[in-house]
Amino acid sequence: MIDKDLLQILACPETHQSLVLADAALLERVNRAIQSGSAKNRGGKPVADALSEALVRDDRCVVYPIRDGIPVLLVDEGLVLAELGAQGAR
Repeated sequence: MIDKDLLQILACPETHQSLVLADAALLERVNRAIQSGSAKNRGGKPVADALSEALVRDDRCVVYPIRDGIPVLLVDEGLVLAELGAQGAR
């Protein structure tokens, strides 16, 4: 689990919006897209590994993976939820 103090200072590398931990329902929708083989990150690379944790942008449009407890905050590593059929509900 990501440290709450760290979470308060993290921001989207593209828009500088706040980030929050993705909830279980959103992770499930993203992981379904990954499992189906249809998930690609913004860099165009297929995403093969399911996400156990992720950060979602405040506007609920982009998810950034957390790998081994480290947020991967690179624009190309983000997953656009609308492209996955996994738009984040508020």
